[in-house]
Amino acid sequence: MNLLIDLIATFLCVALVHGYIEKPGPRYPPTKGEVWPRPQTQIKNGSYFILKPSLFQFKLTTKHGECTLLKDAILRYELLIPHAYAIVQKTLDTFNHTNHKKIWHTDKKFLGNINYFDVELTSSCNDLEYPTDISYEGYSIVISEGTKRLNSTSVWGILKGLESFYQSIYLADDYLSLRINKTFIDDHPRYSHRGLLLDTSRHFIPLNKILLTIDAMSQNKLNVFHWHIVDDQSFPYVSQKFPELSEKGAYVSFYTYTPAQIQVVIEYARIRGIRVIPEFDTPGHTRSWGVAHPEILTACEGDLAGKYGPINPAREETYDFLNELFGEVKEVFADNYIHLGGDEVEFECWESNSNIAQFMKKHKIGDYNALESYYIQKVINLVDKLKYKSIVWEEVFNNGVKVPKETIVHVWKGDWTDTLLNVTQNSYKAILSSCWYLDHLDSGGDWESFYYCEPNMFSNDTVLQSRLIGGEACMWSEVVDTNNVISRIWPRASATAERLWTEQIDDEDFDVVRRRLEEHTCRMNRRGIEAQPPNGPGFCVV
Repeated sequence: MNLLIDLIATFLCVALVHGYIEKPGPRYPPTKGEVWPRPQTQIKNGSYFILKPSLFQFKLTTKHGECTLLKDAILRYELLIPHAYAIVQKTLDTFNHTNHKKIWHTDKKFLGNINYFDVELTSSCNDLEYPTDISYEGYSIVISEGTKRLNSTSVWGILKGLESFYQSIYLADDYLSLRINKTFIDDHPRYSHRGLLLDTSRHFIPLNKILLTIDAMSQNKLNVFHWHIVDDQSFPYVSQKFPELSEKGAYVSFYTYTPAQIQVVIEYARIRGIRVIPEFDTPGHTRSWGVAHPEILTACEGDLAGKYGPINPAREETYDFLNELFGEVKEVFADNYIHLGGDEVEFECWESNSNIAQFMKKHKIGDYNALESYYIQKVINLVDKLKYKSIVWEEVFNNGVKVPKETIVHVWKGDWTDTLLNVTQNSYKAILSSCWYLDHLDSGGDWESFYYCEPNMFSNDTVLQSRLIGGEACMWSEVVDTNNVISRIWPRASATAERLWTEQIDDEDFDVVRRRLEEHTCRMNRRGIEAQPPNGPGFCVV
């Protein structure tokens, strides 16, 4: 008998683990009106207001004159609310068809209708302003019987607050009304650099998917679009000085980004408070450059004859070419930073080349790490003269290149805690990506491993921690294209977004985090983002 009981108990445990016995309905029912990323401070209760789009309006006030940027942002959010209300109307039509009783809100927690929301910018507005690495993004929201207001000292804070306000609106359980709870929020980002890298070389990502990616970034309060625009496989950037680079180096002539299209991306991102930082990775990852300009690459010799390796650092003409190209890039992209790459440089071709051997001997360069350092140093000096600040992959730092102190080191390898400690101890700023490689797939729910990554675990020293300015989720595109790039990124990158925005996230029941992400994913779906289900069985009302 005891053996039978043990067998039954074992079966039940195995069944529960494998999902054979599970309650009907969603595995993690979505929350209602929870903001993602979670605000630093939020106080709310069960009391609520009803929002009717036909009666509701935003009221914008600014310190000095009008602000077209914010007026346009408010219009975007005003158009979103009726879309959510369409679900309510559909339910009401069904309800009224089957039940002719009038709906009355008699709940004691019902505080009345919310017909307006004040948006107050307490500083002047520059409609042509671009977000920067030091832009202020904090805001506060009060929704109570007497006050319904969002305020901030910057347009970027207002944008973040508008997103939080919209996310606070939710469908009642009966789908008969839109509600928003009595709420106080005081919020600001944990890190100033909260990015998403998108590789558009391994597979070409069309313009509409890039813009959709930027939409999703704004919904997750990410503020840096790191555009890994070219690589070995293709060169889709259309250069005005060197049009042959894309003419010969792109996959096909129409899989390119023209200057006009790039400006569309930059402006689309700007009005959503997002910076666009281009990456032109050298000296490695440049094979597509050599289709039009083989002279800037290293011609392999010996057993590798007929092949090309990294950019040739021994030719002075190489640096003249880069100076012109990066000078143009500085004019095209508005941000003060450029990502120069510097990772994964293979030395075999350099080692085979007799001219490089003579160059190293003449300049007393002892090994190929030192040769790489020589090259990177010259490129950094070059972009420094162009008034560009630079970001480099961690290999540049690890190889001892003497870069300017304002250079940011991008950490991406597995031993990231040691690298971050070393970088910050040497007084450099850093951004982290090691935990957040979106091209690395696990089973469903692998966003949880992204969420558990705590950037500050590399040190207890608050001075060193302050030199970590943020991080980026990375979507390398070997196995994504226009068909799956959005669903591969979202909502997995949402986990990175909350880790980079919210100061304390370990004080929350993780099942609540799962439920909040369920709601946020459905919210993104309703706004056209094809985010994949995060946690297993469930449904979205769309």
